[in-house]
Amino acid sequence: MRAHVKKTIYSLTGKLIITIGTLMVVGSTIFWYFLIHFQEKELLRNSVKYGHSFVDFVEKSTRYGMLTFQQLLIQQTVEAIGSAEGIVKIRMFDGRGKIAYSSVKEEKGTMLGKNESVCMLCHSNSRKAVEMPSWSIKKDKDGYRILNLLQPIYNEPACYTSSCHVHSIGTAILGFTEADISLSLLDKAVKKQELAITAYVLGFICLLSVVLCTILWNLVSTPLSVLTHGMERVAAGELDHTVKIDTKDEMGELATAFNAMTFDLKKAKDELVEWGNTLEKKVEEKTEEIRKAQAKLIHSEKLASLGRMAAGVAHEINSPLTGIVTFGHLLLKKFPEGSQEREDVEVIIEQANRCSNIIKGLLGFARASSAEKSSINVNDIVNSSLNMVRHKADFFNIKIVLNFDESLSSIKADASQIQQVFLNMIINAADAMEGKGTFTVTTRKVDENGVPFVEVEFNDSGPGINEKDIPKLFEPFFTTKPVGKGTGLGLAVSHGIIQDHGGRIRVRSTIGKGTSFFVRLPFYEG
Repeated sequence: MRAHVKKTIYSLTGKLIITIGTLMVVGSTIFWYFLIHFQEKELLRNSVKYGHSFVDFVEKSTRYGMLTFQQLLIQQTVEAIGSAEGIVKIRMFDGRGKIAYSSVKEEKGTMLGKNESVCMLCHSNSRKAVEMPSWSIKKDKDGYRILNLLQPIYNEPACYTSSCHVHSIGTAILGFTEADISLSLLDKAVKKQELAITAYVLGFICLLSVVLCTILWNLVSTPLSVLTHGMERVAAGELDHTVKIDTKDEMGELATAFNAMTFDLKKAKDELVEWGNTLEKKVEEKTEEIRKAQAKLIHSEKLASLGRMAAGVAHEINSPLTGIVTFGHLLLKKFPEGSQEREDVEVIIEQANRCSNIIKGLLGFARASSAEKSSINVNDIVNSSLNMVRHKADFFNIKIVLNFDESLSSIKADASQIQQVFLNMIINAADAMEGKGTFTVTTRKVDENGVPFVEVEFNDSGPGINEKDIPKLFEPFFTTKPVGKGTGLGLAVSHGIIQDHGGRIRVRSTIGKGTSFFVRLPFYEG
């Protein structure tokens, strides 16, 4: 079945033909106009040039008669030259406007009218215009142009020294020679040339239009019709149908993409059919996953309750610590400076304050509160987090190394949430090293795509993480810890907190060498 191709002006081919055709017509018209205009100006310029040469020829032909004052010879010469084809009229007149000689005998001896262009030029304010050859264009009764040439007759030594008619040596111009030359042959030639060029342009446009229509038909309309027909068949459910367009242009690429799409659709349909056949098995698997997730949630709730109970215990412990610090300061007043008793009391106050600070940190971490971002120092948060856990039994055999960049600027973040993230990183590292090894915390400034970040690296010397497990580390309830030791929520929650602060967490791990977590947070531009 041959593809149906639209043949209206609303089709893509029709629009392209109209657009390109319009540009061709406009461009050809402009080219034609300027070509004709340029040629006409060039022909007119040459006509003026040869016209002035003709006037020079007239003056030279009558020179002898002028010097010998042979008026009959001059008149005969003017009449003979004026009878040539294309010469309308030749006139010679003196400075007073009297026509001395003319190819039209009736005009000889008459005076020029004041409205004559020659008189108007003489009586103009521009003396330079009078003394220079000039020309103008007028039309005859048939509409053909006539080239009017006017050239001064300059006074020469031969003129004012002649014995027959002595002219004053102070007179620069003795008269004028005027010639009217018909441009009818030129106008006819230009007209023919215009018609010929018009015919050539129209023929060129027609030929180019046919070639353009043929190219667009073969390269655009036919491939588009094949693609349209193919889409209709695919829409009808024939996903095995392929479009055969072997060109290496955009149409060929479109056909290739279309065939790839139908292949993917068929593959997806087959997968859906296969998935439907095994739906029951998948439902059972999902049910088991939900059951495990529910068990983890219950376990998480138990841990949350334990955390609240621990917070309550911490609060109760904080009250007697406050009393110890208060009475310790009272005891200081009873002992003199430098005494052993005073030093012992100062140790008691110092350790009690230390316990109080740990309790306050634990309470602040456990207390549920909305995120309140403020300007904080990352190094201080790391130190605070380490102080909360460094005296636990899990950290007794762990060497803690701190590499802080003290020049780091502040960041805008919620201190308790960032401390929660850091505590999770620290506890995970201790669990991975099983209570022994080296734990290193490094802070630094880094640039990412021109944006400054504060980066905190938590590095442990544990066994490392399998590469296949790294993409799943931030999924809820995924954990690599033994059963009963981890909930799989710590990293997921930490990842969400860092994202809310405009940062991100990266992981780099090598089996047998350890793991590094990189926490990046944007600088606070305050």
